[in-house]
This record gives sequence, structure tokens and C-alpha cells, in this order.
Amino acid sequence: MTECIDQMLHMELLSAPEEPVILPTLLSYRRRDPFAVHVTFHTEPGGPVPWVFSRELLSQGMHEPSGDGDIRLWPSGSGPGAKLHLALSSPHGYARLRAPLPALAEWLRRTYLLVPADHEGEQLNCDAELSRLLHGAP
Repeated sequence: MTECIDQMLHMELLSAPEEPVILPTLLSYRRRDPFAVHVTFHTEPGGPVPWVFSRELLSQGMHEPSGDGDIRLWPSGSGPGAKLHLALSSPHGYARLRAPLPALAEWLRRTYLLVPADHEGEQLNCDAELSRLLHGAP
């Protein structure tokens, strides 16, 4: 049984007035963490920069402006050239990125094949998670 859906793609870090910087990015979805998507930006020389946000937010952001605070998403364009814009902020800084929306949509579709919408709670083992948190087990 498949436990995860991973995909590498290239996002663009937008830093005006310079040309966009290409960032290799790993998208990860885990059955055991069914509400979240993990996005890891591979930067040089700083190393990987992980972000985690809800799969539902990503899905909404592909169709309309979504999110408040630290993570905001909005689509632009249509067809094969459509883009998803991401604005990420943290105490360490702010980044604006752009990703190919069709590639993200295909990856997201595969996550919903693994765990359908509204069935995420069925994947959770609350007793095991609580024990892990209380006893520090991996």
C-alpha cells in the first residue's frame, strides 16, 4: 500500500528587480499526516527549508486567493502556463514564489487518490500519536 506521494518540481523565487531564482522543491504528502502537505525548498548554501500547510489550503489556492497570515496562495493565468503564487512569511523573512499550477494540480490529484477528501480522519491513530507525543517515541 502506498504511504506517500512525493514529487520534485522547480519553483521560482521572485525577488524584484532580479530575474527569478529557480528553486528545486520537494512536495510530500504522507498518509499518516493526512491533513498536511510538506514543501521543502532546496536552497544554496542554506540547505533545505521546510514548510507545512494544509492540503485544503493548497487546493483552495489553486482556484482562488486563499490563506491569511504566514501563507497566502493565488492562481494566475490558465492552461499549461497557469501559475500558483505563494507568499510565505516567518520571523526569519518573507518569500514570494511561483510554481507551475498544472504540475501542482496533478500531484494534488494523486494525494486525493491516496486519501480522499473528508476521509483524512480515518487515517489517524490518535492513541498512537498521543503516546508518541507523551513518551517521545519517533
